[in-house]
Amino acid sequence: MATETATVQTPESNGIQTTAAIVFGGVLALVGVLGPALGGANGELVVFGRNYLHDVVHLGSGLAGLAAGYAAGGKYAGTYSKVLGVTYLLVTVIGFVATGFAASLLNINFADNLLHLVLALAFLVIGFGLSQD
Repeated sequence: MATETATVQTPESNGIQTTAAIVFGGVLALVGVLGPALGGANGELVVFGRNYLHDVVHLGSGLAGLAAGYAAGGKYAGTYSKVLGVTYLLVTVIGFVATGFAASLLNINFADNLLHLVLALAFLVIGFGLSQD
């Protein structure tokens, strides 16, 4: 006899939000680990600027995404997307406005700024646009 598993859908998340938290979380965590492994202490990973602090931020936000996607049936995935969307939007603005500060703190370059903008928009759409509230 086949058994079926039920996916818990809460007001805070839906299947797309949960999948996005797991996928983005996994990618961010992987980038956080590969950054120092492939790029050393300070430099670029492909075209993106990075340093150890930048890698720690990626690793932390990635692990948070994995936790949000897996914990309690993805109950916190929507909140994760909303928080990361607003955070990436803030980082994007800081990156474009205070370029020297962003470059010295996290080694953020123009490619990072564009990627952060795309991620901010994606997370905001996933978090707020797909919300079941």
